[in-house]
Amino acid sequence: MTAPLTGYADRISVRAGEKIAFKVSSVGPGPYNAMLVRIIRGDPNPGGLPPKLEDQSELFDARFASRQQHAWPGSYALVEKAKDVTLPAALAVEALIWPTLAEDGPQTVLSRRDPASGAGFALVLTPDGMALESGTARVVVGKKLRSRIWYRVWASADPATGMLRVGQQPLKRAFAVDDEGEAASTAPALVLDAPQPIFIGAQAAADRPAERCFNGKIEAPRIAGVAAWDFARRMQTMEIEDSGPNGLHGRLVNLPTRAMKGASWTGEERDWKAAPQQYAAIHFHDDDLHDCGWADDFSFTIPKDMKSGVWGMQLRCGPHRDVIPFFVRPQVGKPQAKVCYIASTFTYQVYSNFSRGLFNEPFRKRVAEWKAAANNPDDNKDYGLSTYNFHRDGSGVAYSSYLRPLLTWRPDFMTFYDEAGSGLRHLPADTHLTGWLDRLGIAYDVVTDHDLHDKGADILASYKVVMTGTHPEYHTERTLDALQAYTETGGRLMYLGGNGFYWRVALSDNVPGAIEVRRTEGGIRTWPAAQPSLRHRLFEPGHLRGQRLSPSRGGARQPSRLDLRGREGRAVRRLRLFRRRRGGLRARPARPSPGQPAQRRRARDIGRPRAQELRRRARGAARPQHHDSRPDARRADPRRYDLYRKAQRRRGVLGRLDHLLRQPAPQQIRQRRLAAHFQRGEPLRRAAAEMAFLGGRSSRG
Repeated sequence: MTAPLTGYADRISVRAGEKIAFKVSSVGPGPYNAMLVRIIRGDPNPGGLPPKLEDQSELFDARFASRQQHAWPGSYALVEKAKDVTLPAALAVEALIWPTLAEDGPQTVLSRRDPASGAGFALVLTPDGMALESGTARVVVGKKLRSRIWYRVWASADPATGMLRVGQQPLKRAFAVDDEGEAASTAPALVLDAPQPIFIGAQAAADRPAERCFNGKIEAPRIAGVAAWDFARRMQTMEIEDSGPNGLHGRLVNLPTRAMKGASWTGEERDWKAAPQQYAAIHFHDDDLHDCGWADDFSFTIPKDMKSGVWGMQLRCGPHRDVIPFFVRPQVGKPQAKVCYIASTFTYQVYSNFSRGLFNEPFRKRVAEWKAAANNPDDNKDYGLSTYNFHRDGSGVAYSSYLRPLLTWRPDFMTFYDEAGSGLRHLPADTHLTGWLDRLGIAYDVVTDHDLHDKGADILASYKVVMTGTHPEYHTERTLDALQAYTETGGRLMYLGGNGFYWRVALSDNVPGAIEVRRTEGGIRTWPAAQPSLRHRLFEPGHLRGQRLSPSRGGARQPSRLDLRGREGRAVRRLRLFRRRRGGLRARPARPSPGQPAQRRRARDIGRPRAQELRRRARGAARPQHHDSRPDARRADPRRYDLYRKAQRRRGVLGRLDHLLRQPAPQQIRQRRLAAHFQRGEPLRRAAAEMAFLGGRSSRG
């Protein structure tokens, strides 16, 4: 489904003098209006303060003709130089494949075909086995392939005799399973050579960039006498290298997942850099999306006197409305205020377009009544998924890009239907903070995670205080380095999040706009990485070249180095506020205002015991509740909940032992001694004192 009015910008952060371009899709029929606004407060809840988007039409206000622009998901490899290559008289192709949706519709493995005339060839996976197509001729093996099994597939054709052959062979046979075979047929007037690019994992289409995208892994495709692609080379890029005589190198489209376990993987090496030939497969998906590639509709140059802050381009066309946010940052060393707010754009991007399956009729009705952002990822999956979603074949999404409409990245987007509040997360929730600063008359600058990653600690050095948002969960080594350098030189860091500094992500100059998340090792995660390699595949000069993937709390550096708690408990959605007074917390909870800005937690007891429960959790004894264990998650996707429960059962005693072994030795000693004290019935006070003593020794040692 295509949104009636939406768009995106070519960047998310700009400074004075820089240009930002906007790409818009509007179904019309009339022109649409674009007006600049400053985003102060986005919460659409009528029970709270009204949204505040300041009119800045004196800076930009224009009308443009409507046109619909499409997003075409599906990843593949494209070899454009093949247009000028002549194929041998007789064709022979082969590849290793690991299909994940073997019984789905036709999926092309390797092709060079004219979409209009059908001339050329296509090696295709079908529900009836492998097939070779050329023009109107087609031959199919007639035996189904099994999913998630490696096969060698091949095909040949000879125009001189009109003979077509296609075959398939599993690398590991299964008892009483007949999935190996070959088929042959003849066809007159075969035309195998067509001046077209070569596609790996798809084929050319007349009305879109590609069609019949493959789901699964492909390794070592080759065309005899023409090209042999080695996916173990250039793995740090989005390029594929031809080791054959013609140098037909290609590029990857829509970010398929690189450096995956190949057919020769033995399990002995978990680092793909140490054994690249064992990770020489690429996993393609028909719902991958990197860059929509839309044409620019208009651009805007940031004036020199424009304030740093959260800004947006508001679009209107008839009853439809959308706001495309962007951030204006100050120049390094030239702050406009003493306070700096760090927008958690890494977290925004990782969660972007998270399809939760919760957009039911009551939710739709509330969105319409509150005039909130109307486009929801549940209805618009053509714009790509979140790294919290699964691909259609069940594998986890590892990449997220901002070069597409980010439907959840809107100031008034509602994540949940929350009877007690607004149901906001990420940017909409963070506008409570910017709105609060605005109400108090506190001037502030805005710096994004992307800015901090690029500029380092220098961009923070001039501020007296730096504030996080409500959910600063994802970071790179560079952003952690910058924050640590700022605090170690006397800077004041206000941590205002409820889930922060946990997972690490990777960026790459070779893949603009993209961010990579691979969840391996220990940690709370929606899906575990299918491959056991412990390193990111995207690269950048320096810090993240093959970086380990463990979450921040379990890796070499921990949030405590920033004097932060990090994420030790798992978030739940209800909040009970308590007022602080001398001597502790009051037993009577305060009334929460609609849509609290921080990540929300819930105590389970009432009255005075509830306050004691909060104190107990403040010491680190949180009761965990995973996202997938919530009732709404169970209703939305029972399969995902079952997977979560199975994973929890598998952890058991061995999982607990593994968790202990991953911790630093002083922390293991503290936990074991604390447990021993509890067994002997000694008071908690003495155990806590011993923990503090050991912690002091560890920090001094």
